Amino acid sequence: MASATLSKPRQDSTPLQRLRTVDASTWAKVGFALLCVGALVGYFAFPTYPTYDSFYALIWGRDLLHFHLPDFRVYRGPTEHPLAIVFGMFCSIFGQGGARLMVLGSIASFVAGVAGMYRLGRLCFGPVVGLIAALLLLSRFFLENLAAQGYLDISYVALIVWAVVLEVERPRRGGGVFLTLAAAGLLRPDAWVLSGVYWLWCAWPRRSESHGRSGRSMEGTGESGVSTTANRVSLTNHKRVQYLALAAIAPVVWAGVDTVVTGNPLYSLSSTAGLAQELERTQGFSSVVASVWTFGVRIDKLPVILGGLLGVPLVVWLAPRRALVPLAALVLLVFVFIAEGAAGASVIDRYLMGAATVLLLFCAVTVGGWAMLQPGSKLRRVWMVGAAALVAFGTAQVATTLSLSSLRTTLAYHEDFHKGLAVALEDPVVKAEMRRCPLLSLPNNKLIPDARWILDSVGQRDIVARSEARADVAKGSHTLEHRIQRGSVAVYPLGSAVFFEAIVDVGDDPRDQIPLTGFKRIYASRYYAVYANC
Repeated sequence: MASATLSKPRQDSTPLQRLRTVDASTWAKVGFALLCVGALVGYFAFPTYPTYDSFYALIWGRDLLHFHLPDFRVYRGPTEHPLAIVFGMFCSIFGQGGARLMVLGSIASFVAGVAGMYRLGRLCFGPVVGLIAALLLLSRFFLENLAAQGYLDISYVALIVWAVVLEVERPRRGGGVFLTLAAAGLLRPDAWVLSGVYWLWCAWPRRSESHGRSGRSMEGTGESGVSTTANRVSLTNHKRVQYLALAAIAPVVWAGVDTVVTGNPLYSLSSTAGLAQELERTQGFSSVVASVWTFGVRIDKLPVILGGLLGVPLVVWLAPRRALVPLAALVLLVFVFIAEGAAGASVIDRYLMGAATVLLLFCAVTVGGWAMLQPGSKLRRVWMVGAAALVAFGTAQVATTLSLSSLRTTLAYHEDFHKGLAVALEDPVVKAEMRRCPLLSLPNNKLIPDARWILDSVGQRDIVARSEARADVAKGSHTLEHRIQRGSVAVYPLGSAVFFEAIVDVGDDPRDQIPLTGFKRIYASRYYAVYANC
């Protein structure tokens, strides 16, 4: 007798239907992998070298690797950043390739920041908002340009984003957030304030959820260092002290480094304020407040700023509890920027990047918050139309203002200027003259870290700026001027390098670009001429 087997008819699914069944976390992993590949392609396609602050971190790290104490009291030296110096020490292990590795670290930080923005948006407002937040950060060419030049600020921004992510994942998490903020605080002092406020937040008693659920009071001390009294939950004194120690890591380490190197625990704060005044980067309170808008538009662009400002009341109305942590971070970062500027610190657009990055989350809500509403609702449809209008406005502005060729040119210049200086200093004739006269003069401070890195020099006594000599003469000191005149090698940028490396700051004088009397030209290229009087 024949037998029959009953089976359910097979329903072939289309490729689109199969893609729809893939969960958001899988797509996120695929997107992150593609982002990493794209970052590596860009890293090798557009080779660049670190910027001024990063080069000094690299040099000071190399000094430490060779058991030499770094010198922070150099002419127009940048503020030291302890974590960057540690990374610079690691990079310097790879010799001249360490400079490119420093840039790779910044690019990796940018990738981490994009991943953090997706994670933050998804945790707070869903995968659609997370995706849009990540895309908004990915399309901020201001930050991408700085990442490609190895700016330390990119790593700081990524750490701030991930600190917020960790806190959103588990409120009052404590240790992980404190350590992440400590790392950020070893790159920029702004994070010190966030660490302090976060300590207050963790130490402040909160309502007991178990009391609210069970309806009865519970008292005692748990193993995690949390005590419960009546309907209030607070940390034990021991846990408070532990958290306070974590919050103090960054300022204590920073002051300790300053003390060991300079003997003054507040050296970074005082020297930064002094240099800001010298370079005329300070502003009054009203100007600092106004710069929040100016710099915000420069970093995020006007449509994104408008979307972010609109997104703040939207999330307060739609999901106030989920918006609490990122909104608090945004307010604190803006407050710190204004407070530092009003206190006399440099007012620079890069210092607002933390706040500008967090604001992207709220713009993402404006664009994609409709996904949080009931499907098919009228409000959802109206919101989608408004979001489309904002996207169209942003796209139109990008089409009229963005110049990718200009970005490529800027990156190419940084590569060409550094490589051009390396070729000039490695020329046999120039090297022979430098053996006779080890003193090397440059127009100002901008090229000094490049020259120090290329020449593998310890200390900066024999690599000087002619602008410093001129400033000393104005003060009545001719020591450096006489050193240069007695016998030295002088580098003079040519062409476009003049406006990137020679005349860039207040105090730079075109006269420093004029060859000194008695010097003869021994080398010339597209971007540099070298003279000597040995």
